[in-house]
Amino acid sequence: MHQDSLRFDRRKFLGVAAGLIAAGVLPKSVLALAGPYSFKQGAYELTVISDGTLTLPVAVISPDAKPEELKSLLGAMVEGDNVRFELNAVLAKSANDMILIDTGVGAGYQESSGKLLESLKAAGVEPSAISKVIYTHGHPDHLWGTAGADGKPVFPDATFHVAEAEWNFWTAPDLASKMPSDLTDMVKGIQNQFAAIKDKVSFFKPGAEIVSGLAAIDTAGHTPGHVSFELAGGDGLILTGDAVIHPDVFFAHPNWKFGFDADADLAVGNRRKLLDMAAAGQKLLLGYHWPHPGLGKAEAKDGAFVYVAAP
Repeated sequence: MHQDSLRFDRRKFLGVAAGLIAAGVLPKSVLALAGPYSFKQGAYELTVISDGTLTLPVAVISPDAKPEELKSLLGAMVEGDNVRFELNAVLAKSANDMILIDTGVGAGYQESSGKLLESLKAAGVEPSAISKVIYTHGHPDHLWGTAGADGKPVFPDATFHVAEAEWNFWTAPDLASKMPSDLTDMVKGIQNQFAAIKDKVSFFKPGAEIVSGLAAIDTAGHTPGHVSFELAGGDGLILTGDAVIHPDVFFAHPNWKFGFDADADLAVGNRRKLLDMAAAGQKLLLGYHWPHPGLGKAEAKDGAFVYVAAP
């Protein structure tokens, strides 16, 4: 099926299904996997590729907020005491490259996640077509779709691009012994994923243009080497990664801390810088965990920000 037809049909389905869900006719699970969503940005055709959804406790989103307040801000994403986040990886196609930004969480993490290859197939893209994989950071939901059960890269013909500070932090041989014991398995999993690509990896620093029209922005704090990316074209588009986990929560309360930030104060400072820059420049934003397809803008208001979802 032609991509434009696929996109139209999927959008139509989502609209009809959402109405039926609201009426109680269909279960929420019908919308568990969002379809590919494509648009132009500068020299690239971007497609938001869903890796499914990830369920987390509401309380972990911000220790600075009361649970009921968080639930109100998170809205329809809340299911009891949990919240279901989207996993919005991005495919960027140019004349020379097929670039995947983040690889999702891989198989076996949660039943609702690990759908990246299924979504790529729906977009008509084979794993072998990916020429570059570029990472915002090394957390499991952004990295663990890199290597399969056999330990080999899922994207066999790709080169892999990681912020140097992020790679150095996670691959330190003594890291597991320095982390809390309940994070040991996560650290080992991250190191195994990175080990699978060590012969095909290139490093970059914040500020670098990794490929033409795609530059890294320093948003460290969530992890020591976390980066966001800006794509040229129009007023610009920023792929936030996990610098802003949810727009309705952290636009209104940019100084709130996120429970999974490694250095919360640094993360807050870089989040504010990112949102200030985006609001001042009227830049489009795309959030990895935002409601699919994750596109919107930030408007400055009363020392904070208002989220305006893209039409």
